[in-house]
Amino acid sequence: MYNILEIANTHGGDVKYVFKLLKEFQVFDKSNGFGIKFQPFKYDESALEDFSYYEIYKELFICSDDWSSILDEAYKTKDIWIDLFDSYGISIFIENIDKVYGIKLQTSVLENNIIFSSLQNCDLRNKKLILNIAGRSKEEIDSLLQKYLSLDVGEILFEVGFQSFPTKLEDAGLSKVLYLKKKYSNRLVFADHNDGESEDAKLLPLIASMLGADYIEKHIMHSSLETKYDFNSSITYKTFQDFLQLQEKYLPLLKSPFISKPELDYLNKTYQVPVLNKNKGAYTLLDVQNDIKYRRSDKIGLHTKALIELTSNYYLLNKNKKENDTLKKEDFKKVNIAAIIACRLKSTRLPKKALLNIGTLSSIELCIKNTLKFNNLNHVILATSTIEQDAELEDYTYSDNVIFHKGHPDDVIERYLDVIDDLKVDVFVRLTGDNAFISSEIFDYLLKSHFENGADYTTAKEAAVGTNLEIINASALRKVKEYFPFAEHSEYMSWYFHNNPEYFNINFIDLPEHLVREYRLTLDYPEDLEMFNKIEDYFSSNSLEFSLSRLFLFLDNNRDIANINSHLVPKYESNKDLIAMLDKETKIQE
Repeated sequence: MYNILEIANTHGGDVKYVFKLLKEFQVFDKSNGFGIKFQPFKYDESALEDFSYYEIYKELFICSDDWSSILDEAYKTKDIWIDLFDSYGISIFIENIDKVYGIKLQTSVLENNIIFSSLQNCDLRNKKLILNIAGRSKEEIDSLLQKYLSLDVGEILFEVGFQSFPTKLEDAGLSKVLYLKKKYSNRLVFADHNDGESEDAKLLPLIASMLGADYIEKHIMHSSLETKYDFNSSITYKTFQDFLQLQEKYLPLLKSPFISKPELDYLNKTYQVPVLNKNKGAYTLLDVQNDIKYRRSDKIGLHTKALIELTSNYYLLNKNKKENDTLKKEDFKKVNIAAIIACRLKSTRLPKKALLNIGTLSSIELCIKNTLKFNNLNHVILATSTIEQDAELEDYTYSDNVIFHKGHPDDVIERYLDVIDDLKVDVFVRLTGDNAFISSEIFDYLLKSHFENGADYTTAKEAAVGTNLEIINASALRKVKEYFPFAEHSEYMSWYFHNNPEYFNINFIDLPEHLVREYRLTLDYPEDLEMFNKIEDYFSSNSLEFSLSRLFLFLDNNRDIANINSHLVPKYESNKDLIAMLDKETKIQE
């Protein structure tokens, strides 16, 4: 709804009053659909000396220089409307035409040919013209419309309402609103002149709007200054606010769920923009829940929904951002995700275990086969050392799509970073070749949580041995490398993260119950190999596609097979000396 604030003659000829009134109502901005209307006229051009209000007209007179200053100030926040009564008003209009949004003609001047002739000489193609039709018959309205259409004005609006100091409720002209909306395509202005202190001053224009009025014109006056004239139907700042609240509350109901432009403008101007609550480095993930605060700002940035959508679709920041920065689409890039499978052939408990068959495939190939089922991967990498003993693994990559990488024999972190840097990997899932029955179900669950939480490192709190995964940001691994130039214990890479939660956003999550068991599904002993082959035989003989859920169901129903290796415990869980050493050696020391 568009609202016109009518100053009329409340100023009593006092220019200072006008400026103070403008300041009090300055919060109502043109961008949200607010105009303001003035009545510049000259006593001797509007009336003769015998007119009973002639002396008052002289008192109300404001010179052209003052009008120019008033219009300049009002133009900062509002659309300017001018009521035309005489040639003086025409001159004020012409002198300030670039600032004037529209003009209004009271019903009493519609036959004033001096005004009409003057307007014929003005370019009105970008102006609006309000014709007040109070007291006019239906036939006269038709005739007047045709007359003023000849001015080639941008838009003609009809206005219902007249001033009777104040106007009685029954004389307000609501019935005309319905008639004019049905008869004409012209937009309609309702000018309310009820007693400004009555509830009707708020309710009547609201009803007019609901009947079809497009603009509301309300008389206003200063809240504390003395108002000598036109106070009868004028309302104060607070009453005007109350009236607007009624508009906002009820008018949208007429067009639900349609949202009006002023309402949208209001939202955009007052929206609390998501901004960073801390500095964020390039190639890190955004945690919408914990990295964001909300502030009003003139900066342009994505709203929360868009940020969530980006992180949910696996995007990360591609540049450094500072606290209080907004975020834009160009600040993000699609993540390059890799699966890196670490594998060596140096085992003494089960020599060359990676090459031992589980069914028809070697252990490492079965691991790779199941890794290739992971969603959202850009690369699958088999990473081993430069030692000749491990070179044989190059013949066991399962697929031509798998990258074979040889790196540092002892520093696993360096081995990883070499291929990460070569491929510009942003996020990787860390795997070991010992674990053939890795699950895309767990990977999907962890990856989703990793991005939702803007984590550096994500893993499950509990999982069957050999099924848990670790999702790690490349930037986080580089940070570890900065603190540990030679990470001699990086075979136990997890410790560098678990042991330094103050340096990394560690994300331990609970897996769904159907993905958690206490079974042992890692290859390190002959018993493990025996169990793995029985599992693979079950899947192949029944022509079943592998899934962890199916594997667990099989073991749940075949406890004898599950118990083949249940007595075995990983070294890192049972060796207290090893645990104590790792706790000490992997702790970041400033």
